Amino acid sequence: MKEEILKLLEKNSHLTPADIAAMIGAGEEEVAEAISEMEKEKIICGYRTVINWEKTSDEKVTAQIGVKISPVRGEGFDRIAERLSRFEEVDSVYLMSGASHDLILTIEGESMKDISHFVYEKIAPMETVLSTSTFFVLKKYKDHNVIFEENRGADERIQIMA
Repeated sequence: MKEEILKLLEKNSHLTPADIAAMIGAGEEEVAEAISEMEKEKIICGYRTVINWEKTSDEKVTAQIGVKISPVRGEGFDRIAERLSRFEEVDSVYLMSGASHDLILTIEGESMKDISHFVYEKIAPMETVLSTSTFFVLKKYKDHNVIFEENRGADERIQIMA
């Protein structure tokens, strides 16, 4: 039952325990209790609204930062990853395998300049950071399993007849 609840909430965090109970054929109280338990166990870590900032007047710039680090003996990558996670600008931190970077961060800022300042003022000077690479997101097509613009149907290019 818990996995069913998680799958439904992952797709739509606005579902109420009553909605979920009806969808999976369980009792509302039972579902509410299961959700509460999963929140306490940190299985459910939060609820997020996915926003297409391109359709608002508030402009945001998103970047992914590749960070190459020297792991600390006995702590590996955990200490630096936890430290980077504490920055408000950092949305996510991932330990990577098979990449030229050990960690990948996703951050948001008001401008490319803000993100650049963040990288060279806060990340690059850290003692175990060997190098960084910044990749600016030019356009989001899909985020957190939400497609921002559906297929427009017909080809909208202008035809030129020769």
